[in-house]
Amino acid sequence: MKDKRILYVSSEVVPYLPETEISSMSFEAPRMVNKQGGQIRIFMPRFGNINERRHQLHEVIRLSGINLVINDLDMPLIIKVASIPKERIQVYFIDNEEYFKRKATLTDEDGKLFPDNDERAIFFAKGVIETVKKLNWAPDIIHVNGWLASLLPLYLKEFYKTEPLFTESKIVTSVYNQNFEGTLDKEMIDKVKFDGLDEDIIKPLEKPNYVNLMKIAIDNSDAIIKGSKELPKELDSYINTLEKPVLDFYSIEEFADPYTEFYKEAVLNS
Repeated sequence: MKDKRILYVSSEVVPYLPETEISSMSFEAPRMVNKQGGQIRIFMPRFGNINERRHQLHEVIRLSGINLVINDLDMPLIIKVASIPKERIQVYFIDNEEYFKRKATLTDEDGKLFPDNDERAIFFAKGVIETVKKLNWAPDIIHVNGWLASLLPLYLKEFYKTEPLFTESKIVTSVYNQNFEGTLDKEMIDKVKFDGLDEDIIKPLEKPNYVNLMKIAIDNSDAIIKGSKELPKELDSYINTLEKPVLDFYSIEEFADPYTEFYKEAVLNS
């Protein structure tokens, strides 16, 4: 993977959030490519339970300061950055007071989804893309992890389809068993529609549950990785019918060679 540029976009990454299947792989995969001489950027939300002082986050003024329009409202984008100790990997944090200041990630203390998670997902997708544009850094591969990042493939393929920086980029989505109860805001489809996205393409968002969010990501990706040994049955069946490259599940102890081969042969050559 020497000199290849890979953008990792994840809802969670260790050491900034606790260890889960997603946060661990969102650290280990970039570390692997970094060791192979690839160029890495990682993006994640700056959730309020991330300790800024301990992890030495600092705002990047030249990247901050633009407003993103979410459902006809101007929302300021703040970009912070930190380095993973000993790894020489930079992590960029998408921040906004309204969406990410609360001291939790995706649910409140009763385990209920935050009512604005749909807008947070739209903001995160747009924020990543706008920041990469400002960096003028054209990725060879964009690898997406976690349902909060699931709108990124859609926005890249549709809203930003004329953006020359991404014309050669291949999108990979890892699908995990990260189900959640119920749905996001029922008006999510209207908020996405506000950005002029084709109604037929976003039809699954009429019912914005976990499976349908991941179907939106899958449909707009060039390749898929099964990130969990077991996936929701409906998603597993959906993936198995795809006519695009799919990599089966590999544990964190054995993923390195299969991922490298998949990136090189299936993704970059597709």
